[in-house]
Amino acid sequence: MNRAGLLGLLLALIAGSAWAEVTLTFYAHPGARVRDGYLLFPHAFVQATGTLDDTGETVDWAAGFTARNPGPQLLFTRGVGVVELPNPRYVGEGKPYLRLAVSDEAYRAVRARADWWNSPEGSVYDLRRRNCITFIADLARLAGLQTGAEPSMKPGTFLEATAALNPLAAWREGAVQEAGAQAPPAATERAAGARPGGR
Repeated sequence: MNRAGLLGLLLALIAGSAWAEVTLTFYAHPGARVRDGYLLFPHAFVQATGTLDDTGETVDWAAGFTARNPGPQLLFTRGVGVVELPNPRYVGEGKPYLRLAVSDEAYRAVRARADWWNSPEGSVYDLRRRNCITFIADLARLAGLQTGAEPSMKPGTFLEATAALNPLAAWREGAVQEAGAQAPPAATERAAGARPGGR
């Protein structure tokens, strides 16, 4: 390869890595959505898309937290929770409230934290105190956002309040906040295990 070709390749690699980033988008669905006779869960979730800067790996992941066995029993007792991975149709039907670009480190901390919510220690589901909103709030804080009041049972209201606290990350078509969204110093420690907010 001649010098001009090598220089072109180098510039392309630099340009590609400069544009590599992962974007987190926080969504909600209104309650009581039914399809084919089934209630749809979770009502709040996060989606990550983009490219990792350090490896070039493509990211396309979404997650939300819900009860493993939804039903009226959850009005009276806790249950086992599970991190669900919503399909593209479900994600596309959600309403976005927040969107921000995060570092590779912050994205990995968010993924590790979501895995913790699926662990025996993290998978406690409580309809009023530890639900899909609590999950989203935990991941949003890990990404560097301030969050609205908890506990809550209204995903849209919670995410509206959170967007008001983070105006640069509030959803605007085509806009991505470039990252006052770095992972806070404790992100890696929190991803490893402490329960969010003592709940």
